[in-house]
Amino acid sequence: MADSNRQLANGVSTVAPPAPTTYTPRYIDIGINLADPIFRGRYHGKSRHPDDLQGVVGRAVEVGCTKLIVTGSSFKSSMDALKLAKEFPGTVFSTAGIHPCSSSIFSTSHHKHHDESQSEDGGEPEHTPACGPDPSQPIPDGDGVDPARSDKIIADLAELITQARTSAVSPHLVAFGEFGLDYDRLHYCSKEVQQHSFSAQLRLAASLSPQLPLFLHSRAAHGDFVCLLKDAFGPRLERLERGGVVHSFTGTAGEMRELMDLGLYIGVNGCSFKTAENCGVVREIELSRLMLETDGPWCEVRPSHEGWKYLVEWEAKAKAAAAAAAQAAEAAAAAAPAATTGDEDGAVEQPQKRNWKEWKRQQQQVKKNQKKEPEVPERFKTVKKERWEEGAMVRGRNEPCTIERIAKIVAGIKGVSLEEVCEAAWANTVKVFGVEP
Repeated sequence: MADSNRQLANGVSTVAPPAPTTYTPRYIDIGINLADPIFRGRYHGKSRHPDDLQGVVGRAVEVGCTKLIVTGSSFKSSMDALKLAKEFPGTVFSTAGIHPCSSSIFSTSHHKHHDESQSEDGGEPEHTPACGPDPSQPIPDGDGVDPARSDKIIADLAELITQARTSAVSPHLVAFGEFGLDYDRLHYCSKEVQQHSFSAQLRLAASLSPQLPLFLHSRAAHGDFVCLLKDAFGPRLERLERGGVVHSFTGTAGEMRELMDLGLYIGVNGCSFKTAENCGVVREIELSRLMLETDGPWCEVRPSHEGWKYLVEWEAKAKAAAAAAAQAAEAAAAAAPAATTGDEDGAVEQPQKRNWKEWKRQQQQVKKNQKKEPEVPERFKTVKKERWEEGAMVRGRNEPCTIERIAKIVAGIKGVSLEEVCEAAWANTVKVFGVEP
């Protein structure tokens, strides 16, 4: 009996190939500082262009990044993140905590109220700190912590979290953080005060019922970071009910493996691809422990980064595939019967060569234009902030729509498909943060 799925061609039985399928990537940006004034057009306290936050979120959704977890790194940014969750329900979610670089509010030398928006020097402090280290003079230990101030800060943070979790109009708080240690940027806050801030917040996080997942920060402080986590949640973090992620990871392979062994997840962004060593660490991250982020407006992937070459390779493969498809189409068109017209006597005219030549000229022009394209083209038009225009990205301001670059680089580093990376990261993020119904 003949198999309906087989055809006989020149005496050879063949199986009809399955219908081609196309994967549509989906992303969750676990760390985007969308409450930063830069996404409202304000740079260092001055308005440079109109508020374009709607466009930023729209571009993210357009590339498949339909869930954004906005980082709360101070009282003000945490409250602003919750407001954004109300403004973009189902798309934007928030965290609440005190970043190590914002932890000077615990210090005896801090004289302003901790939820005021102004810094000690009267400037605008709510720009999130850039991800790279700063060689500025570190603040030495010895300043001490104000116990009464510390108790008030923790009580107010507990109240903020309680209200956010119980409010019917703002049920979008999904994590405790961003908090942790950062010894690369001690010019913001001393080790002594950072450790107090982290420890006090860990005690609060452990006391919540039910607990929240943790959104953690560790930079050049792995030993102290892990020690304080274990003090709060046990030697294997067995009392950590909902897990957590160490975001913007730039540590060593050994540090990464210890974090994974403790059950934590690893978040990667552009800062995770700066060097060959960084990329080697990313290669060893288990897909079952991977999360993706942009950490915008900072941490973009740059041509100087080791990871950039994987984007170049990705684009080269995409162009080669498109060229092969075009050649196949051209060959099929050439092999097809020539278009003919009949006269009254039945005479047949030759193919319309003038149209063919025009088509070839157009194709040559397309190829010429392609040579002028950058190695890694921008999906959206990009302009300087001084030349802002509706619908364009601002150069140097990293947006959540660039998360597709993070996923492509991870896929290239690990030698797996984009689908494997996206689906693993999506499943991990939903499991921990519950951002999908």
